[in-house]
Amino acid sequence: MHLIRQALADRPADRQRVRILVDRHTLGRRLWRATAEDGTDFGFELAEPLRHGDAVFDTGEKLYVIDQAPEPVLRIPIGPTAEAAAIVGWAVGNMHFTIQACGDHITAPDDPGLRQMLDRIGRPYTTDEAVFEPHRFAAVVGHTHGHAEDAAHPFIRPA
Repeated sequence: MHLIRQALADRPADRQRVRILVDRHTLGRRLWRATAEDGTDFGFELAEPLRHGDAVFDTGEKLYVIDQAPEPVLRIPIGPTAEAAAIVGWAVGNMHFTIQACGDHITAPDDPGLRQMLDRIGRPYTTDEAVFEPHRFAAVVGHTHGHAEDAAHPFIRPA
């Protein structure tokens, strides 16, 4: 078994690519094991989670690459106005779902509760199966819902 501590900086183009198929939830962890499509075993002991497309091991002939498994998702158009975008943002954010912003729509995990909420407020959506790569800020460790004026927020820095 090969122990991986971080993604490789280089991705040589002359290597045969070998996939390590992993689901999104496993990729969010720092300690896990996986088997590549050619049967090679890997252990992962990471400081930072890996992402879809990261190269993790190079034999000189083969380059082992993380391939995130597609999953059921909802594609939710944000609408042509700021009001429509705010309504979609509120609906998804209020339920604490992670999102992937994609230009004119957001992508979120396909969940019956989210579908019900969108139906209730009259917002359209389509279903799909895709590699879902939510924004990293969506799951900040240690973030609470305190709204005191002096409370530190992980994304807003004092001027």
